[in-house]
Amino acid sequence: MAGLFNSYIYEPLLSVLLFIYKSVAFSDLGVAIILLTVLIRVVLFPLFYKGAKDQAIMQKLQPHIKKLQTDHKDDKERQAKELLELYKKYSFNPFFGIFSVLIQLPIFFALFKLFGRELGNIGLASTMMFGLIDLGGKGIILPIVAAGLQYIQGKLSLPKTVTTEKENTFASMAKTMVYVGPILTVLIFSNLPSALSIYWIVSSVFAIGQQIYINKKLPKLED
Repeated sequence: MAGLFNSYIYEPLLSVLLFIYKSVAFSDLGVAIILLTVLIRVVLFPLFYKGAKDQAIMQKLQPHIKKLQTDHKDDKERQAKELLELYKKYSFNPFFGIFSVLIQLPIFFALFKLFGRELGNIGLASTMMFGLIDLGGKGIILPIVAAGLQYIQGKLSLPKTVTTEKENTFASMAKTMVYVGPILTVLIFSNLPSALSIYWIVSSVFAIGQQIYINKKLPKLED
């Protein structure tokens, strides 16, 4: 398994990073990471987009799901049937989110290994960004920027209104993670090489733009 991971994911990403670093980014690691991140986001755009869209739909469907569960609380078979019809109506696949995460995990692990553990051992002439920031070292400014962007993304993914009298567990957890997620980002990334923060920042910028687009395109749900 480790051999397959190195051969088909880690080493290709390393080769692409080194090519960008030497041929396009003028030996600026920050520019190389930005371009690599853009490339990854473009290649995986269908997965990122579908996952974010399904999450947004799930948020909007929560009041309807809650009502459905209440209306058919004594008929589990009817409840399941109505739930499936609701998912079908809005083209929502509850299992796709798990699938998209599983597909992306090997790439995330490879980037963590590349940027977090082996950055100083891959033959780079310099780990500087714009001659100002050493991406091989730790810092607090970039993690704070990354956390701020993550907060904006989280707020955009929440529904604007809540129609139920009492929030359900899913909605409550989503709201909690909007605040907890950025805090964890600062704590984790401030103890890792700044290269990982750059990757997270660029990914978050893409995600924010994607979420704004999704929010505009989502169909309005019937009351």
